[in-house]
Amino acid sequence: MGATGQIHAQNVLQPGTASVRPGEPVTLNFANAEIEAVARTMATITGRNVVVDPRVRGQINLVTEHAVPPAKAFDQFLAALRLQGFTVVEASGLYKVVPEADAKLQGGSVSVAQSGASGPAGGQIVTQIYRLNHESAANLVPVLRPLISPNNTINVSPGTNALVITDYADNLQRLGKIIAAMDVSTASDVEIIPLKHAIASELAPLVARLVDSGGTGGTAGGAAPGQSDTSTKTTLLAEPRSNALVLRAANPARVAQVRALVEKLDQPPAPGSSAASGNIHVVYLKNADATKLATTLRAAMAAGSANAGSTSTSAAPSPSSSTATTNTTPSLGTTSASSGLGAGASNSTNTSNQPSTGGQIQADPATNSLIITAPEPQYRQLRTVIDKLDGRRAQVLVESLIVEVNANKLAQFGIQWQSVLGKQGDGTVGVIGNNSGTSGANILGVTAALASGDSSAIGKAVGGLGGGLNLALAPRINGQYYLGALANFLQNSGDANVLSTPNLMTLDNEEAKIVIGNNVPFVTGSYANTTGSSTVNPFTTVERKDVGLMLRVRPQINENGTVKMAIYQEVSKIDSATLKDTNGPTTSKRSIESNVLVEDGSIIVLGGLLEDSYAQAEDKVPLLGDVPVVGNLFRSENRARKKTNLMVFLRPVVVRDAAESDALMIDRYESIRALQQQVQPASSTLLGTVPSAPVLPALRMERSAAPQNAQ
Repeated sequence: MGATGQIHAQNVLQPGTASVRPGEPVTLNFANAEIEAVARTMATITGRNVVVDPRVRGQINLVTEHAVPPAKAFDQFLAALRLQGFTVVEASGLYKVVPEADAKLQGGSVSVAQSGASGPAGGQIVTQIYRLNHESAANLVPVLRPLISPNNTINVSPGTNALVITDYADNLQRLGKIIAAMDVSTASDVEIIPLKHAIASELAPLVARLVDSGGTGGTAGGAAPGQSDTSTKTTLLAEPRSNALVLRAANPARVAQVRALVEKLDQPPAPGSSAASGNIHVVYLKNADATKLATTLRAAMAAGSANAGSTSTSAAPSPSSSTATTNTTPSLGTTSASSGLGAGASNSTNTSNQPSTGGQIQADPATNSLIITAPEPQYRQLRTVIDKLDGRRAQVLVESLIVEVNANKLAQFGIQWQSVLGKQGDGTVGVIGNNSGTSGANILGVTAALASGDSSAIGKAVGGLGGGLNLALAPRINGQYYLGALANFLQNSGDANVLSTPNLMTLDNEEAKIVIGNNVPFVTGSYANTTGSSTVNPFTTVERKDVGLMLRVRPQINENGTVKMAIYQEVSKIDSATLKDTNGPTTSKRSIESNVLVEDGSIIVLGGLLEDSYAQAEDKVPLLGDVPVVGNLFRSENRARKKTNLMVFLRPVVVRDAAESDALMIDRYESIRALQQQVQPASSTLLGTVPSAPVLPALRMERSAAPQNAQ
């Protein structure tokens, strides 16, 4: 092919041959030599097994001015191949010369480096795994991708936070140094910033909002705009006990920035301002009721002052001393000049040994805020208590299930008969028979009505017969009908199932009540006045009461998650048979009043009210009524049984935040909406287009994040 190549071993000059001993320094002199021939020569001088991929074609130039070790000669061979788009991949001791684009698919060596440590060197294609300790692997890909040849790859393992890079070994050493420099902790140590004038709980939300809102040049920690970087977020907390700020920032620059901002804000009040002259503070409450909280704080301050006063009084001189002593021990609520607890407190000098509270706490219901007049140290202590009491209160959803089951059974069976024994002229001389009022009408009354011939009397008597099957025999004697026999058969059964599911939501330790029923009037008195002109002015006084279903509950959430409930449950109804009574209707009531303890989300049964009544009535002719089979002609029976069972089940569900409240609301809202959609009127050919029934609109949840209140 016209290409020549020579290898000269040190002190051995044999032109045109490559017969040298492995390990000896060699001088390379290849000009336009075939890649395959040079590869065989490299295999000889290095003692390695080298194969060439059939796709590798071309000529290379490989020249050295001086003798070099075989390893250096092999590295120069790799560099010459790399310039022509080829490389060498080592797998199980076999070195394969392949195109660079296919090198990543070959079985090259794989090594693991911790936190960007250096890997193997050389011009071969290898795979390196870098496990990161601090930085996110995905964040480094855009940085490292331009530094890797286009034919090689870089991948991310999110589960182990590692990078898998396939590239030349010498380039991987450079990448390892870059990764090691970037895989460092970005968060600074915890910094404590004491405050002299400002309140920590008030200043912390304001500073955090200014730092993290992007108004100071991007997101906290230097993350790129539009990219979340929670690992470098600035954290700022208030420590009320020492009135200090606890800071953890992304870098020292951010720490210095926050310190400078706090120093500017931590200034004493301006001379002449209300804060400097009167120590008046306004605290806007988020959840608590201002009026109730003011009462609680005043009581707490009075109790603390009383305890401090009793302690100092015990150490005071005896009353016989002519010198007046005062309490000079510094404590919460103790000062030399008393300003009282309430609005009408006197500012007179405290002549007794009772300590003064030294501050005023008033509530403004219109803005739900507290107005506190107190020295700065005392206000800081009060503010700590207020922040703890002004937390979001949990709510409790009480789901109740009230089931009332009634079962009634009635059975009647009776035979009545009568017969004339004989007659004399037109008069009856004897009557024999049996009659009973236990089941159905008495046969004598029906007979008398038939004998009278009065249609109204007959209709009334027939209407008085019992229900079920009635069989009667009425013979005609001397032109008149009379009832000779009457049989009554009846079996009745009735079941009732009343199910009520009232649900109600209430705050923790707040009573809630739900009433479902009617407001019924009950007569309490009446009066009629007769004047001289015989004019009557009657009037009646009534009292209205709720009749129906009532559930009253007060839940209390314990620290361990259980719910204590004080419950009163009542089910009442009006007896329909007494609606027109003069003294008013009669009501039946079933109620349960109890205190129970139940786990959050569990179901508890309060108990059942069970009524089981049985009644039996029987009329029979002695002896004859006891005869089997035939005795039924001389007997009437009536049996009735009634069962009533009332069960009450309760399930409290604690709702601690807005997300749980929204989930419950969405579930109930969509259930009602689905029911409305199911009752839409069907289209009618005769009526034409039927307007649709109203349906609740689709629910849209657009809850925005509540702004931080920097008070």
